[in-house]
Amino acid sequence: MSGQVRPGYARPLDLKHGRVELAHGGGGRAMVQLIAEVFARHLGNELLAQGNDGAVLPESGGRLVVATDSHVVSPLFFPGGDIGALAVHGTVNDVAVMGAEPRYLTAGFILEEGFPLADLARIAASMAEAARRAGVWLVAGDTKVVERGKGDGVFITTTGVGVLLPGRQLSGDRARPGDVVIVSGPIGEHGMAILSARENLGFDAPILSDTAPLNGLTAAMLASGADIRLMRDPTRGGLAATLNEIAQQSGVGIHLDEAAIPIRPAVTAGCELLGLDPLNLACEGRLVAVCARQDAERLLAAMRAHPLGTEAAVIGEVVADAQRFVQMRTRFGGRRMVDWLAGEQLPRIC
Repeated sequence: MSGQVRPGYARPLDLKHGRVELAHGGGGRAMVQLIAEVFARHLGNELLAQGNDGAVLPESGGRLVVATDSHVVSPLFFPGGDIGALAVHGTVNDVAVMGAEPRYLTAGFILEEGFPLADLARIAASMAEAARRAGVWLVAGDTKVVERGKGDGVFITTTGVGVLLPGRQLSGDRARPGDVVIVSGPIGEHGMAILSARENLGFDAPILSDTAPLNGLTAAMLASGADIRLMRDPTRGGLAATLNEIAQQSGVGIHLDEAAIPIRPAVTAGCELLGLDPLNLACEGRLVAVCARQDAERLLAAMRAHPLGTEAAVIGEVVADAQRFVQMRTRFGGRRMVDWLAGEQLPRIC
């Protein structure tokens, strides 16, 4: 994806009524024009404008953290966001919860023949705004077009690069018995927002996706000085899958308190109506942290001082358990297993 424009176009793209054509992925003038008038127009910068097969990045000053993710959400536009913002946030967050500072993104676009150029421009503009908000640059990209009926509008794959300061180490195998589990805010809003848009469900209180860049929040958490063992963003599989991953990696058990887990009433009502478990619903702007118990209050104070962590809460603790079970004390005083999702609760949510 280059910011350079070749001369000789007969006319500019019809961004109001035009559609993606196979020629837009063919490597010729049509593809260069699409890149120039849609992607470079919104996402262009001095690194992307190098126009080479790869971007030469400045010296990093630390260890590099790399994460990649593919985004196939349906619908492409949903309450609170769209696939463009989601593609940026999802990869920025994967880098940020490693304790790194996200700096650069690459993006690969799979476009279906016939996709409206107006929607593509809207997605590119959304990506640009999300990248600006997160403080990252898109430095390289690629565009491919598949035949009509062989795609689903737009698929986006993003790769993020961040810098990890010396001595900083966060990993899923560092949880220890006695540690506490913290969530940064109410869970399940992204998954329920996608479902409500896909199925045209109307709720009295509109449910918006929580999609957001978490790197500002993670920076505040790390600056607090708290002994943070690890951070994770609970996307596909939700809180349940994330905690089971941590338990397996660290060889521990986790006990949750259902009453302490923040969930918006509208999400709870939607789950009760549809027979879903909010612990399995994806989040795109929340994180889970495990920290030493003595530092829990310090970490909570730092999180609650940030706009994305005002409702942060301790939801459980790490325990010794050779079986590596995640269990939850219910509101009625009983205990139930919190297992991995057996199937696909909500297809194509990120």
